[in-house]
Formats: sequence, structure tokens, C-alpha cells
Amino acid sequence: MTTKVEDEARASLTRARLAVTDTAEMVFRALAEVRAVAAELITTARRNGRDPVTAELAALRPLLFGHLGALVAGIGFIAAPGLLADAPWYLEWWQYRPDGAPAQLLRDLDPASSAFYDYTHWDWFAGPRSGAERTVCGPYVDYLCTDDYSLTLSVPVLAEGVFVGVAAADVLVGAFEAAVVPALRAIPGPAFLVNASGRVVASTTAKWLAGSVYRGGGELATYPCGDLPLRLVAAQLPHAS
Repeated sequence: MTTKVEDEARASLTRARLAVTDTAEMVFRALAEVRAVAAELITTARRNGRDPVTAELAALRPLLFGHLGALVAGIGFIAAPGLLADAPWYLEWWQYRPDGAPAQLLRDLDPASSAFYDYTHWDWFAGPRSGAERTVCGPYVDYLCTDDYSLTLSVPVLAEGVFVGVAAADVLVGAFEAAVVPALRAIPGPAFLVNASGRVVASTTAKWLAGSVYRGGGELATYPCGDLPLRLVAAQLPHAS
């Protein structure tokens, strides 16, 4: 038999995990839509006997604009090198300008340039390319896009079973914390969220601040958050599921 305190603790843990999954799933649902449309555009071009071109990816823009908001600070499709006929490297990436209008991210994608932006080295691209269905990177200071402390969520894009790029979204850490930390605070004791590499994404304790790396220990237990690449770390609760 459990006590009322234990029951309340388990209920707070369940509510926190639900808050995390609800928040992250909003972003991953948006990425699923971007992935589906991008794959369709690329598949259509190939079935017509040619490689896709950058102009065709402009069809993504109304969808991308519709997902920009309080949680999503930037979103887009990042092409696998060599995918497009007219641009060996390309990002169809949009984010908000200070005046609230969507702005396209423009980076130097010329491999011969000293400022060349090789996005394939970033975990948010390398993870999906290696087969990860869902990737959460960060927190990190995103000097290339948001100029803020950010998370990047990403999924692979396949066209007829072949990897053709990544759909990704930037989420400001502050916005993510605002959505999940109130539920974490209801859990007795310290509680924090970590990604697949153990990096803390959101926290209620100064001992494990966002951006630090948790390797286990401290008499804490980890709890899955659905099928997300995120885990909730909190005190061990009797019979918690």
C-alpha cells in the first residue's frame, strides 16, 4: 500500500512527463508535415526524370511560415549534399526577423569559401542521416541562426526509401522551459530533463543547469518520456512507471 504523499509524487511525475511529451510532440508533428511535403516534392521531380531544384522547395514556405511561433523560432528543410541540380548544398530555412516577418537564413554554402557552412557535421543533421528517427540537440548558443540559447529538433527525410535531407526546427530554451518547468517543479526534490547524450535540457535545480551533462548517480532515477529521445531525471519513487 502506498501513502498519499507517494501517490501525489507519482501523479506529479506523470504530469511532468506528459508536459514534456506534449511540448516536444508539437514540434515533431510540425516536422512530420515538413518531411512529408519535402519528400513528395523530391519524389515528383525524380519520377519526372530529373533532379529537384531549389525553386521547387519554395513550395514549403507557406507550411514553414505557419509553424513559426512562440515555440518554434526557426524551421526548414536541409538538403543532403548533391540532392539538388542547381545547388550542391542548400537550406530552405526560415525564422522570424525582429519585426515579426519571416526571413530566410542565408549562409555561405560554397565549399571553396573559407566561410563555408558545412551543416553535415552538426548532430541535428548527422543523427537523422545515421538513422535516428528523432534527434534533440542542445542546449547550445546558436550563433548561426537564433543568436540565442536553443534546442534543435530534427527528423530524417526519405524519398522512396533514400535519405535526401533533414527537417529541423529551432526552439529557444526559454520557451521550452516555460512550457515544461512548471510541471517539473511539482515533483518532490530536484528534477531535470536530459537528451539522449545526457545533456540537461531543462531543470529545477542549480546543481544540474541546462547545458550541463548528467552521467547518472546522485540517487536519482530516469524515466522515459514516451518515445522521445528525452528522459526525466528525478528521485526514485516507489512503483513509479
